[in-house]
Amino acid sequence: MPNAPRHGLAILAYDGLCTFEYGCAVEVFALPRPEFGVRWYRSVIAAAEPGPLRGVGGVTVQADGGLELLESVETIVIPGWRGPDGSVPEPLLHALRRAHARGARIVSICAGAFVLGAAGLLAGRRATTHWHHTGRLAAIPEVQVEVDVLYVDEGSILTSAGSAAGLDLCLHVVRKDFGAQTANLVARRLVIHAHRDGGQAQFVQRPVPRRAGAKLGLLFDRVRGSLGEVWTVERMAAEAGLSLRSLHRHVRAATGTAPGTWLIAERLAEARTMLEETNRPVEEIAERVGFGSAPALRSHFRAILGVTPTDYRKRFSTQPLPPRRGAAA
Repeated sequence: MPNAPRHGLAILAYDGLCTFEYGCAVEVFALPRPEFGVRWYRSVIAAAEPGPLRGVGGVTVQADGGLELLESVETIVIPGWRGPDGSVPEPLLHALRRAHARGARIVSICAGAFVLGAAGLLAGRRATTHWHHTGRLAAIPEVQVEVDVLYVDEGSILTSAGSAAGLDLCLHVVRKDFGAQTANLVARRLVIHAHRDGGQAQFVQRPVPRRAGAKLGLLFDRVRGSLGEVWTVERMAAEAGLSLRSLHRHVRAATGTAPGTWLIAERLAEARTMLEETNRPVEEIAERVGFGSAPALRSHFRAILGVTPTDYRKRFSTQPLPPRRGAAA
């Protein structure tokens, strides 16, 4: 629809601004992207408080308005905060509660989770923040803290780990709103990996040995090039020349996930691309990416993405729908 309204999004700015986290949000959501036309965000910068909005490094932000901007947007982004102990203005807390009550989605990066906690919006939810502050976040009543993940998506409330994990969450939001193809194009402009799953670890505790790293790289390329084949963990270990225990250890060190979980994520990513860019039947896509059947693909889509493959295609397909049987030419 050419006249469809853009998705309204507000990025909060505050004094003591975390410039990296703020820059992540602005780069992903507010940078003009005419190539997407109306299928993009209408972004504004909202002042979280009166007075100067200064960031680290001498940066000063000129906001588009104040908290009134939060009343008319679908998404609000909190790019960090002044640390776990930073005071949160009461008017901001009220504005966030009102926005959430009317159905707005709120996204926090790094210490921005503490603003959500102060507003009472994390109660009964899973959440994360920078690994250095997860203990402090756990002190907030009724919050289930995910210690070692990149981001957590609870539907209307999304939280990310520290710093660069904010980019992963921002791309995840783009992917949810506009599909994998658009998110991939944004990631390409940023020169970063298009998709790191939220369940991946915040940091790699041990470096992957150089030899094992080279073997994993070859294995990953081989698997991605033949997803439709039967890939068991045993076959992956044999292809990489590693024992099962070594494979698990090295894959987790490199990706933050188990081999089987990594494989499912790769198959889902390829299935999403096919649903967006082709008119192949769902059954054929399931076979091509290695799930074997449409019900199996549907089960994974529902469990991980919360939608069916058919619904995903309706929302994000870039292909014209095939004519219905019997329809006039």
